[in-house]
Amino acid sequence: MQQRDIIIEKLKGQGCRITKQRLMLLDIILEEKCSCCKEIYYKASKKDSKIGAATVYRMVNTLEEIGAINRKNMYRIDCGENCDLVESCTVQFDDDTSMELPATKWNQIVQTGLMACGYAHGKKVIKVKLKPCVNAE
Repeated sequence: MQQRDIIIEKLKGQGCRITKQRLMLLDIILEEKCSCCKEIYYKASKKDSKIGAATVYRMVNTLEEIGAINRKNMYRIDCGENCDLVESCTVQFDDDTSMELPATKWNQIVQTGLMACGYAHGKKVIKVKLKPCVNAE
């Protein structure tokens, strides 16, 4: 059984209807090296102008939920040898909680955000430099 057929069976098992758009998206994801949902959407919209970005995001989420894809691989960042800092970034929330993020996770978040907002244009983040806040405590 081919990978495509296995995924289709898993989708059916989750109660998903197998529409022409879903099949097209599955084929694009399996055949081409897309680094983000936006790339998948652009390729799909060339084939079917009626497809919406939300359809692409839902399909990618569904494929991730059934274990067919791993979005971590889609947004992978190669941090380099010096990216072993465990506590490189502190994020503070409005409820007075905070969390420490390692450099690799911070880079992953920045890369994902840049791609989702259309700023990365297929480029990979290799370094993020933060300037100190003027109002820093």
